[in-house]
Amino acid sequence: MATLLDFRRRIRSVKNTQQITRAMKFVAAARLRRAQEAALAARPYATELARVLRSTMARIESPEHPLLAKRPEERILVIVLAGERGLAGAFNSNILKKAYEFIRSKPGKKFVTVPVGKKGRDSLRKAGFEFAAEYTNVLARVDYGTAREISKLVSELYSKEDIDAVYIVFSEFKSVMTSNLTVEKLLPIEKIEGESEKRSAAEDDKKSDSVPTVGGEIDYIYEQPETQILSRLLPRYVETQILRAMLESSAAEHAARMTAMEAATRNAGEVIEALTLHMNKVRQAAITKEIIEIVSGASYTA
Repeated sequence: MATLLDFRRRIRSVKNTQQITRAMKFVAAARLRRAQEAALAARPYATELARVLRSTMARIESPEHPLLAKRPEERILVIVLAGERGLAGAFNSNILKKAYEFIRSKPGKKFVTVPVGKKGRDSLRKAGFEFAAEYTNVLARVDYGTAREISKLVSELYSKEDIDAVYIVFSEFKSVMTSNLTVEKLLPIEKIEGESEKRSAAEDDKKSDSVPTVGGEIDYIYEQPETQILSRLLPRYVETQILRAMLESSAAEHAARMTAMEAATRNAGEVIEALTLHMNKVRQAAITKEIIEIVSGASYTA
C-alpha cells in the first residue's frame, strides 16, 4: 500500500509536469499567433494570383507549358507536410494516415515522396518509401526560399517526365480547435477554380458592371504577350501553393500543440486533486487508527 511519502512524491512529480505543459502551452500560443497571421496574410495573394492565372489562360486558346502537360499517372510524387515535433495530439498521425489512405487509393502506381518535417520523414522512411528530397526544421519558421526550392525540384522532375503528377498533403488551418486535412493536386496545373474566387468575382461584378471580363474573369491589360506572362505565372503559382500549404500546416501544428498542452495541464490538475483527496483519506485513516489504538490502550490499562 502506498504511503503518505509516496503520495507526496507523486503529487510533486505531477505538479512539475503541469508546469512544463503550461509553459509549452504559452509558447505554442505565442507561435500560433504569428503563424496564424502569416497564413491568413498569404491567402489573399494566392487567391489573386490564381485569378490572374485563370484570366491569362482564358486568353490563350491552347496554352502550352511543361507544367500543363497531362500524362497517365503512373509515377506520382507526394509532398507530405507533417510536424517537426510531437506533443501535438493527433496532428501528425492524422496527416500520415491521410497520406497513406491516398497512396492506398491508387494501387499499382509508383510513389516518390518529399517529406517536410521530422515526423513525416521518420514515418515514411520506416514504411520504405523512396525520397526525392527531405526537408526538416523548416516549419518552425516558414521561409519563402524553402518553398521556392521545393517548387523548383518538383517542377524540374515533372518537366523531365520523371514523374507524372504531384500531390501535396497538409493540414489546412481553420481555427484553433479545428483543421482540415487536405490533399491537393499540384501538377499538372489544370483549370483553376474555387468557391472563394467565384464569390469574389461575383461581388466584384455587382460592385462595378463596367469592368470588362473574359470568360467570367476580369479582363486585365498586359504589357507582355500572354504566353510570356503564363510562363512566369505558372512557376510562381506552384511556389505560392507550396508556401501557402507550409504556412497553413505550421499554424495548424501550433494550434494542435496548444490545444494538447492545455488539455494536458487540465488533466494534470485533475490528477493532483484526485491524489490529494486520496492522500488525505489515507492520512485520516492513519490518524483514526492511532487514536483508536491510544484509546484502546488507555482502556486496557484502566
